[in-house]
Amino acid sequence: MAQSSTQQFLAISKIKEGTIILKNQALRGVLMVSSLNFALKSDEEQQAITYQFQNFLNSLDFSTQFLVQSRRLNITGYLEKIKELETEQKNELLKIQTSEYYNFIKNLVGAGTIMNKSFFVIVPFSLFEALGPAAGTRLLKRKRARVLTVEEFQRCKSQLWQRVEFVALGLRRCGLKAVPLTTEELIELFWRTHHPKEAEFGYYPEIPPELIV
Repeated sequence: MAQSSTQQFLAISKIKEGTIILKNQALRGVLMVSSLNFALKSDEEQQAITYQFQNFLNSLDFSTQFLVQSRRLNITGYLEKIKELETEQKNELLKIQTSEYYNFIKNLVGAGTIMNKSFFVIVPFSLFEALGPAAGTRLLKRKRARVLTVEEFQRCKSQLWQRVEFVALGLRRCGLKAVPLTTEELIELFWRTHHPKEAEFGYYPEIPPELIV
């Protein structure tokens, strides 16, 4: 019995030009979004942000997915760097202070799990939308999804990125920064999602150049 690859169970066909192509030939763009310390804002600022975000949601005429990813923050490399600085420190007082800082950070992390949160917005587009109702209906009747032609991909990608830019603009009006992920960043995101323990220790596989398109 042949060993199954994890990719067989994913809905993703390929990642190309910063765009996710699903097995049903639908496209997805992913924005990484900054966070906002809402609790530290004044009442007036909170109301303004809430109102602006409500306007942003009401302006969307397509489905959009919001994703929050929580991962344990690994600071092993940071601790090793502090220890290295302590060893190289020639000033005895600074050496003691560096050592105390190292122990403080180590005990702080050991007292509880420090989580790192990442925020993403997934924007969709499909060939069905690009072709129109009549052609889309014929496409749905097919038993198997056909492969996108180069022209169809570029056409769909262009309209997808218009949506991505629209979403990014709406989020910026709420005081948030939104940046679309590149092909390499998308590959790392999905690898990190399916290999959380390895990613926690800062391990990432080398991505072949041919996959970064």
